[in-house]
Amino acid sequence: MNLAAAMVPGGPFEPWYHGPSWNNWRTVAKAIDGLPLLPGEDDFFATISGGRQPPKRRCRENWFVFGRGAGKDSFASGAAAIDAATFDPSVLRPGERALVLCVATDKDTARIIRRYIGAFFDRIPVFKRMMVRDTEDLIELSNSVDIAIVAGNFRSVRGRPILTAILDEIAFFRSEESSTPDIELYRAITPGMRLPTSRLIGISSPYRKTGLLYTRHRTHFGKYSDDVLVLQAASHILNPVLDTADRDRMMIEDPSAARSEWYAEFRDDLIAFIDPATVDAAVVAGRTESLPVPSIRYTAAVDPSGGSSDSMTLAISHAEGERGVLDLVREWRPPFSPEMVVREICEICRRYGVTTVIGDRYGGEWPRERFRVNRIEYELAPMPRSDLYLTILPALNSGRIELLDNRRLVSQLCALERRTARAGRDSVDHPRGGHDDLINAAALALVGSALAPKSSADNWLEYYRRLVEEPNRFNTDYDDIQAPKYGWSFDHQEEIR
Repeated sequence: MNLAAAMVPGGPFEPWYHGPSWNNWRTVAKAIDGLPLLPGEDDFFATISGGRQPPKRRCRENWFVFGRGAGKDSFASGAAAIDAATFDPSVLRPGERALVLCVATDKDTARIIRRYIGAFFDRIPVFKRMMVRDTEDLIELSNSVDIAIVAGNFRSVRGRPILTAILDEIAFFRSEESSTPDIELYRAITPGMRLPTSRLIGISSPYRKTGLLYTRHRTHFGKYSDDVLVLQAASHILNPVLDTADRDRMMIEDPSAARSEWYAEFRDDLIAFIDPATVDAAVVAGRTESLPVPSIRYTAAVDPSGGSSDSMTLAISHAEGERGVLDLVREWRPPFSPEMVVREICEICRRYGVTTVIGDRYGGEWPRERFRVNRIEYELAPMPRSDLYLTILPALNSGRIELLDNRRLVSQLCALERRTARAGRDSVDHPRGGHDDLINAAALALVGSALAPKSSADNWLEYYRRLVEEPNRFNTDYDDIQAPKYGWSFDHQEEIR
């Protein structure tokens, strides 16, 4: 029994893949197992494979760059179910159990495929008789197969022989512990794929042109291989009955995002903010914190939080000539008492001889009032968050910043995305579902200590340069012109004249 045979009318999987709308997926099922394609099927396969020939044997790696709503989870769960049910345990060592992995950005997402797989074993009698134990996160089968879910952490997948690994939405894997969680996960999984029928199925809508999915696509799409198969198709190609109202509306509101989500195109408007190798070069290995030195003038910055969702962070830095040196970063993860954290931050600041912290406008007057009660002034940041990141980038690229050896700080910096808007102006922010609490405080401290303009003349020269080079940054009628990067505001047309 193979997946393609199970999907056809009269097959055991027909209730899950009923009707002609699944015909193209049946062709995909044949292709990943190296089965011969019928006339017409080979033509369709060529359109989604970059024109390559179909594989002649079961593919070890399968990467599906398909749009949203195409049916990726449903198909992958069927492949995992057939792999688990037909596995021959004689290839295992005594006491060993094969593993079918459902890996996603978090366990809640991974449970979607786990529940899909569980439905096959609940509703097909011959499959149901194989079940030994069934929990929310694990199915144990009588043929020495475990079907388990894990979050996208490379440490959690080592040491087991892997029969099938499903990497769900691999383009969106994020981790506070690693700058390249998708690549590290792949490197942890592949050594375990040592069984004769082991295979990996990576499914995702595409995102920016970086990371594991993009690398596999760039290397293998349209290239013949019996080991690696990369397919790419818009949502409606694989799901012709898909309601396209959301797609059409999104094409009007945000064409770049829509082409990524629905047409399965990697985004051109998003790029990685910084090369991880540049960040690695800026990190002082083994230095996690520097003790205060009385002769050094320090700058402190905070990224405040209400204590229920985001972290609250503190960073302290100093200047050594034109170099910015990060001395301390601290993070308080929710839930916490903001009042107690502010007191702790103020105590740390006093140890470094700091009487003023820099922070954004979060919370209105609340953070200023709380810091003032603790005898520390709260000064508003001289520029928006995006401009902070763009300001530290040249210094990072030229080696003028020393970062601490802090894994979460490094991963947040490497995860930042640079986006070019339609007007042409760049902005930098954390990715969807990501965080930048630590790197935001660090950037504020570094800009305040070493990277700020050296004189008011520098401010004015930079202001007029930006006015000429980025006219869309300012209102064309000159009313209420603001340059938040330098703290100026012209409230009346007459004043600017």
